[in-house]
Amino acid sequence: MVKKTDINEARKNEEICKTKYPLLLVHGVFWRDWKNFNYWGRIPKELEANGATCFYGNHESSSSVAESGAELADCIRNIISETGCEKLNMIAHSKGGLDCRYAISRMDMGKYTASLTTVCTPHYGCNSIRKIVELIPDKAIGYINKKYETLYTVLGDENPDFISGLEGITDTECAALNKQMPDDPQVYYQSVGAKMKSAGSALFPLNLGYSIIKPVEGDNDGMVAVDSMEWGNFLGIVSPTGKQGISHGDMIDLTRKNIEGFDVCEFYVDLVSRLKGMGL
Repeated sequence: MVKKTDINEARKNEEICKTKYPLLLVHGVFWRDWKNFNYWGRIPKELEANGATCFYGNHESSSSVAESGAELADCIRNIISETGCEKLNMIAHSKGGLDCRYAISRMDMGKYTASLTTVCTPHYGCNSIRKIVELIPDKAIGYINKKYETLYTVLGDENPDFISGLEGITDTECAALNKQMPDDPQVYYQSVGAKMKSAGSALFPLNLGYSIIKPVEGDNDGMVAVDSMEWGNFLGIVSPTGKQGISHGDMIDLTRKNIEGFDVCEFYVDLVSRLKGMGL
């Protein structure tokens, strides 16, 4: 078997991921860009080994789409100012795609954005999550928010808000947001999705999420229904030949495990090399 290091060494001089504009990797809800545990797993190092320059959104783990979008806008301005790179290629996972669309459309970041690639983003929201949120008593919401705030303040957030992050990906909220966030003609939009093949394709909570979503919204990745993932040029649903399928977490190399029929790092290398081929 050919080693990945050998593959990268053989194509090192080609710099197939050296895009015209740097990459901004934007995390999804309930995570942060920690130095000691990269949200994107082994992916950034693989991209950098093939010539890419990567930056991170570094926004709060859980806030409303509007608040996260404003944070990203500040991040983008800082990168542009410090590097003089003119524009960025944004790659966003999960709710991060909504946050990026808000920054582009509502915070005037289209002028600094060459492309936006969304990965398993709930563009049309999650019906099942709305129903779950509606069932949570107000007292319980206050308790959950307090516990989340206590934990994530220690982990680096300034104003963590569990419920606002969750509400931001409901179907009703996304329907309202989509009316407020028209695409910017200056930006190239593309999207990609994934789906699990059974509840056994992932551990908790994605296995539970799959079982809840499947009867109501159909195929999903344990978090987002396939029908909600398409925006702009749709690259399709990643569905390898193996028995496992691909979960929401697998698309960011969450477990750092190789999956039969799917090389997640090579998937992103190919995605970024295509952006380079487009002159972006």
